[in-house]
Amino acid sequence: MQAFLKGSSSQSVKAQKPSSSSSSSSSAGEKKQKAVPWVEKYRPKCVDEVAFQEEVVAVLKKSLEGADLPNLLFYGPPGTGKTSTILAAARELYGPELYRQRVLELNASDERGIQVIREKVKNFAQLTAAGTRPDGKSCPPFKIIILDEADSMTGAAQAALRRTMEKESRTTRFCLICNYVSRIIEPLTSRCSKFRFKPLANDIQQERLLDICGKENLKYSKEGIEALVKVSEGDLRKAITYLQSAARLNTEREITEQIIIEIAGVVPAKVIETLLQICYKGTFEKLEVSVKDMIDQGYAATNVLNQLHDIIIDEKLSDKQKSVITEKMAEVDKCLADGADEYLQLLSLCSVIMQQATQNS
Repeated sequence: MQAFLKGSSSQSVKAQKPSSSSSSSSSAGEKKQKAVPWVEKYRPKCVDEVAFQEEVVAVLKKSLEGADLPNLLFYGPPGTGKTSTILAAARELYGPELYRQRVLELNASDERGIQVIREKVKNFAQLTAAGTRPDGKSCPPFKIIILDEADSMTGAAQAALRRTMEKESRTTRFCLICNYVSRIIEPLTSRCSKFRFKPLANDIQQERLLDICGKENLKYSKEGIEALVKVSEGDLRKAITYLQSAARLNTEREITEQIIIEIAGVVPAKVIETLLQICYKGTFEKLEVSVKDMIDQGYAATNVLNQLHDIIIDEKLSDKQKSVITEKMAEVDKCLADGADEYLQLLSLCSVIMQQATQNS
């Protein structure tokens, strides 16, 4: 009996062995097909690939040709290529091997109080750098410290950075990246070359998106791409993310305008139009029901506010009426940012629109 059990157990072990090897081969196959977000996959690898930012590209090209690089301050709306540009330039300057040693990147998600500036940044800045790469090519004898989202740094941390910038100018260059340049203290901005990154033009954005569609073999309609450009508002990162979401949700079907509008969470024009008609000709009770219905359907109040703003500007109202409504919109926007109730804020705004429209009639 024991011999039988031994034999059966050895057979089961033998039977199990090939299955484990097959599972390891399948896991290896999975590793090969590692899913990368398209934002990272199509991030510019070199400075020439950066779209629509000619002045910055020209300065960085000169430094790549051997000229010295100043301290840089990149500012502008999100998704316009600020981080991508400096990362691409650093990769070209140092090559893949030296890149990790020579570049220190700190983001807002990292701790960036005065202690980090005094210790981590200062210690990295004090290290000296050679002027050659492992592959024999020459490279600049300085390191780069990238401070992404620098406008979220505390005033004390920015002030501490000022002295480090001056003292370590021989061995280190700083690149500050922010959305709002007004939040960077004056002594820092005066030490940097400032470059404004413009929101991407529609045709440039469209060209990039069509290029990605071609590489990923996507089916798309012209209206779908136009809608993508419109909802992203000059933010290429947002446009690429929406495109990937649309491609994953509709693997076989073509990407249409309707699909993009659903993914972007845009409130349908018909819903906004109905709300405005109630404001102009309806009663307060109808307005209350309409606003509650809109919130219950899950539409974001900020999206409704932005779309109402675009329509009100073109409506046949007097300048005074438009100014009263837009002033109220600004108040509502601030309240929503502070965490106020969406239903009450939208109802408050629509009441003002109703009040101004009835004065017109």
